[in-house]
Amino acid sequence: MIYKILSLVTFVLLFANCKNANENTTEEVADNNEKPNILFIMADDHAFQAISAYGHPLGKLAPTPNLDRIAENGAIFNHTYCTNSICGPSRAVILTGKHSHINGFRQNGERFNGDQPTLPKKMQQLGYQTALVGKWHLYGYPQGFDYWNIIDDQGHYYNPDFIRMGDSIRIDGYATDIITEDAIDWLKNKKTTDKPFFMMLHHKAPHRNWMPPLRYLTVYDSIQFPLPDSYFDAHENQIAAQQQLQTIYDDMYEGHDLKLSKEYGSTELSVNPWTNDFDRMSAEQRKIWDEAYLPKNNAFWKANLHGKELAEWKGQRYMHDYLATVKAVDDGVGKVLDYLEENDLAENTIVVYTSDQGFYLGEKGFFDKRFMYEESFRMPMLIQYPKSIKPGTVIDALTQNLDFAQTFLDYAGGTELTQDMQGKSIRPLLEGKVKDDDFRDALYYHYYDFPAFHMVKKHYGVKTKRYKLMHFYDDIDEWEFYDLQEDPQELHNAIDDEKYASVIEKMHAKLDSLQKIYKVTDKEFEQAPKKRIENTYKNFDRMRGTPIE
Repeated sequence: MIYKILSLVTFVLLFANCKNANENTTEEVADNNEKPNILFIMADDHAFQAISAYGHPLGKLAPTPNLDRIAENGAIFNHTYCTNSICGPSRAVILTGKHSHINGFRQNGERFNGDQPTLPKKMQQLGYQTALVGKWHLYGYPQGFDYWNIIDDQGHYYNPDFIRMGDSIRIDGYATDIITEDAIDWLKNKKTTDKPFFMMLHHKAPHRNWMPPLRYLTVYDSIQFPLPDSYFDAHENQIAAQQQLQTIYDDMYEGHDLKLSKEYGSTELSVNPWTNDFDRMSAEQRKIWDEAYLPKNNAFWKANLHGKELAEWKGQRYMHDYLATVKAVDDGVGKVLDYLEENDLAENTIVVYTSDQGFYLGEKGFFDKRFMYEESFRMPMLIQYPKSIKPGTVIDALTQNLDFAQTFLDYAGGTELTQDMQGKSIRPLLEGKVKDDDFRDALYYHYYDFPAFHMVKKHYGVKTKRYKLMHFYDDIDEWEFYDLQEDPQELHNAIDDEKYASVIEKMHAKLDSLQKIYKVTDKEFEQAPKKRIENTYKNFDRMRGTPIE
């Protein structure tokens, strides 16, 4: 009898426990279903000038209708900036919510410490299924992702090598299309239905050397793009700008960057230090490529251009290739947006589109990034979230890539996991709870990668809505100051202009204050050995070869 009673009690307790467990599981699933999915799409070196939603003249000639969909359905940010304008460090800032000197990844070539707390790990803690597809460029394997498939190192446009969950594989095709297809495949076949997802979709494009897909090799050939007014700027009183090696008409490799042949009638490329970008193409791909570029290159040689006309031709070829490469990214974004809409995922998914930094499209004569000048410093930023963000929202607050991690964790219900981060959630801006001018009064920037590609000096600085102060150091010691209201192109260094003396003093005080807040120490101002700098200049001079003049 006692045995039967004990058995009955045991059964009742087990039933109760199972019932409670089922209820808890049900509650957990319900809670997860209420959280938004987050799709973070980041291109590499995508200038805001090349997104038609920003209203730049280039956008009228080379529109990006799918990227514009995000802006129309949600918000466009007009003052989003990076903390360090170069690929790897920007990615490390986004993953950690910390400045480069805190997360430890200051410049390309260093190794990111993946063992530290990161955004994807925290999203997993909050019940998210996580995925990373595309460019990584932080060395070492990603951590915190349930699925990852990354381009090996910098990657290639054609038939790129990927590392998928530790296994290397070469995939035939075009990088942008492959990344897009893999992202959609994960959403369709690998994503579970009982968890919200957090996906980082990172395009290689439009990074140098701007190789368009075969379908767009001639898409803009009939268009004459406007070159910036500052295309032939002399950089007066701007020593660092004078000593850089990223001027389109002086420093681009005619073969590798501009796809120019050695001579009339030839398909052999001119100066091309990295042959693998073209050598890895299949015979059929290269045939189609050569059929497109041979007539254009023959026309160049026949024209016999020199001086200003040659410099302008290089600018046009750069624009044609860069914007055709961007067009493929826009295609890919459109396919992903379509998938979300067709599968009832759009309403509860935050979609972000940005770039790892800004990029020059001929301003000051430059390509590439690195400088704290606006075109390099400023990033595109578009966000849609139908449940919460009103269509057509415009944000003019000062925001940074430093803010991304905290924003996503805020939406995911994890603000308690952001205590060690250095940014601010932009959610209150998107929900109209904070005015743009009240969000942040100044931004801090620090670039370290010297001596290195393009030889842009180390520098740091502070920016408000109107003013900018920066200090170039290492083998020079130069300050620059700009009134962005009076000089938006930053052509006139006003550091010695007496009428700005009190403003400059205040900017120095603000700079000192931000460095204290962000825990910047003397280590950040170390100088490179003089011999190393000299050797690096010599090495790039050898790589440059004989320019076409």
